[in-house]
Amino acid sequence: MVDPIIFPQIDPVIFSIGPLAVRWYGLMYLIGLGFAYFLGMKAVKSGRSPFTEQQLSDLLFYGFMGAVLGGRLGYVFFYQFERFIEDPLYLFMIHQGGMSFHGGLLGVIAVLFIFSRITKVSFLQIGDFVAPLVPIGLGAGRLGNFLNAELWGRTTDAPWGIVFPNAGPLPRHPSQLYEFFLEGFVLFFVVYWYSKKPRAVGSASGLFLMGYGSFRFIVEYFRQPDDHLGLLTLGMSMGQWLSLPMALAGLGLMVWSIKTNPKAENGKLVTP
Repeated sequence: MVDPIIFPQIDPVIFSIGPLAVRWYGLMYLIGLGFAYFLGMKAVKSGRSPFTEQQLSDLLFYGFMGAVLGGRLGYVFFYQFERFIEDPLYLFMIHQGGMSFHGGLLGVIAVLFIFSRITKVSFLQIGDFVAPLVPIGLGAGRLGNFLNAELWGRTTDAPWGIVFPNAGPLPRHPSQLYEFFLEGFVLFFVVYWYSKKPRAVGSASGLFLMGYGSFRFIVEYFRQPDDHLGLLTLGMSMGQWLSLPMALAGLGLMVWSIKTNPKAENGKLVTP
């Protein structure tokens, strides 16, 4: 019998300078934002983007803020609503942790809608431009979850099972790494490859939604459900119930876009 892998002691703080502490999770956010800026700027400088350099910076900054605010609101309302009803101030207790991707997505969608009104670029064109910029940040965030030894998977007898601190004595799926691979690298390469050629406006956005929703739905079978929620109707987790309509909406958007819309590249319409 193979001995289980014991999760190493990893300090969540990389280093400190006085009261300033640099944490792994914060570093992952910066990596994701930096990669999105690099890839977006590459499109801007090549003339394949509908935005100027300043507009790109504004879009990424406000998109990041929308992801953080929406992520917090989504976590509270999707996963901790009863606690919020008991103590509305819990919404502001960010130091206790708690972010939701699906809430963050809604926050980003709101930002993209507002940005489309300001720049006069269609909402779906902006979505197509942003879609390839996002997955690496998602993957980096899951790597941060792993380094923080949080959001672990269900118990397993697989040889790569890991005994996480505060998760009991049994080995568990490193589901954070499954998400890191699928929602980060695989989703990035699929959406980036698809976006390299002129595609129907909205189809890249649909592919992103369908891809993330599908990957998250699958990984949820290996991820430990939230203790206070457990498994819901049909034996599915909250993450699955939020991801299923996302995947279906993405598929519908992709099919509708291909049938209806003109082609664009990196969010910029292609002249026939």
